[in-house]
Formats: sequence, C-alpha cells, structure tokens
Amino acid sequence: MDYPKPFMKIAELKKLGLPEQMLLDAYREKGQRFAQKVNPAKKTSPILFDTAGFEKWRMEKLIMENKSIPRGGVRMGT
Repeated sequence: MDYPKPFMKIAELKKLGLPEQMLLDAYREKGQRFAQKVNPAKKTSPILFDTAGFEKWRMEKLIMENKSIPRGGVRMGT
C-alpha cells in the first residue's frame, strides 16, 4: 500500500480505509517502533505512525495469518 506521507495520524490512516482497531492494536503491540504519541505526557495526544515501519508490520501480520490457514486438507467424496 502506498501512503501519501511518511508520518500519518490515525485519523488520516482511517481515511485510507484502514480499520481503527488494527491501528490501535499495532500501536499497543509490545516492542513496535513505528507508532508513538506526539506528546506522551498528554493522554489525548494524537498517535503518529511511521508509514514505512507500519507497512512492514502489516505485511508480516498478513503473511503470518496466511500461513496459519490450513490448505490441502482431506478431500471429501473421493
């Protein structure tokens, strides 16, 4: 996916069609280094995403999900 800016807020990413819950899960994931609050001291500070790092994380999640899908199972009726 191409992003119009290198750093974007959640509201901007939602406008591109990304689900808010996925963005929040990404932000809350332990060890992630691509999303942070603009001012961590403020509770309502906007979360800013490094879009390159976020896209890499998103692709890794998709690959993991696809690998977990069972394929080539038992055929019925043969």
